[in-house]
Amino acid sequence: MNKNRYLLCLLICGLMLYYAVPRLSIQAGGEQGLFSAVWLAFMLMAVAGNLTAMLYTPRRTAVTQKTQLTGKRKIRSYNR
Repeated sequence: MNKNRYLLCLLICGLMLYYAVPRLSIQAGGEQGLFSAVWLAFMLMAVAGNLTAMLYTPRRTAVTQKTQLTGKRKIRSYNR
């Protein structure tokens, strides 16, 4: 479920970049250039964070998923 959310966030970041990059001018002076540079830096951090989370999230096994869904603890019995 989380990987789908990270993928959706990456796609939204890509769409925002596709729309914004032609309109941003880093070489412009003053506040316009500063805004463009800061916006691109924040977008780079958002993409890097989502990509890192998607790639390095540990996989859950079927046993732990079943245990989490039921909310029960596994009880061990030692029969002799």
